[in-house]
Amino acid sequence: MKTSKMPNKKPGKELTGRVYDKTLHDLQVELVKMQEWVVATGAKVVVIFEGRDAAGKGGAIKRIIEPLNPRVCRIVALPKPTEKERYQWYFQRYVAHLPTAGEIVLFDRSWYNRAGVERVMDFCSADEVEDFLQSCPEFERMLVRSGIRLVKYWFSVSPEEQERRFQERARNPLKTWKLSPIDIRSRALWHEYSKAKDAMMEATDIPQAPWFVVDADIKERARLNCIHHLLRQIPYKPVRKGAIALPKIPQPSKQKSPSRPPKEAQRYVPDVYAHLTSAKP
Repeated sequence: MKTSKMPNKKPGKELTGRVYDKTLHDLQVELVKMQEWVVATGAKVVVIFEGRDAAGKGGAIKRIIEPLNPRVCRIVALPKPTEKERYQWYFQRYVAHLPTAGEIVLFDRSWYNRAGVERVMDFCSADEVEDFLQSCPEFERMLVRSGIRLVKYWFSVSPEEQERRFQERARNPLKTWKLSPIDIRSRALWHEYSKAKDAMMEATDIPQAPWFVVDADIKERARLNCIHHLLRQIPYKPVRKGAIALPKIPQPSKQKSPSRPPKEAQRYVPDVYAHLTSAKP
C-alpha cells in the first residue's frame, strides 16, 4: 500500500460546537447535491467503512445518511452469517446488497470481515483467508468495471483513545449495547488485529479501489474530513431544477365546508410534556 505523509495542520479556528455544526451543515448540503446527481445520472456508489472497534465508523455513517433520502442512500450492516450463508460463495451475501442505478450503499463493515475479525478470532481457516486476499482485488475490479464507484475507508484510532471510548460505553446506559463480547476480546488482540490489517491493506489496496485512512482520534474532525473527502471522490454536479412553488390550501366555502369527526372520537397520544415550552431558534 502506498503511504503519504499526513498533511501539516494549518492553524485556524478551534473546533468548537458552533464551528463543527456549521461545517457539518455545509458538507451535508453538498451531500444532498451529490444524492440528486446520483439519482439523475443513475450512478451506483458503494462506500465501505472499516476500522477497529470504537473507531467512529458509525458516527461518520450517521452524519452522512442524516440529510439523505433513505430510499436512495441505505446502510448495510450484516449480522454473522446464517448456516446457509456459511456455505455460499463468500461474497454472495454481500452482492445481494449492492446498489442499482441511482443508489448509494454504505457498508458498516463489509466483506473485509474475512480479513479482520474472522481471521483474528479463528472464525475461518488460514486457507480461507488466503483465498480471500487473492480473490478480493479481482472481485472489486469486477465491481468497478460494472460501473460501481467504490470508496474504502479505514478509521484509525490509537489504543489510548479506544480504551477511553470503551470505558465511556461501559458507563453510559445508552451505549452499553455497543460493547459486544467480541469487542471486549479484541482488546487483548490489538497486535493481532494490527498484523491482519497490514496484510489486508497490502493485498487489497489497488488502483481501482484504493484504501483511504481516516485519523479518527478526534471523532468530530474525522467525520468532517471523511465527508469532505467522499464528496471529492464523486464527480457530482448540481442538478438544475426550478424553484419549488407550494400551492395554497384552498379555503372551503361555508356551503361546501367538509364535515370532520370530533377530536374526541380519535385516540391521541397523551401530552405528558405539556408543561414544557418550545425554545425558538
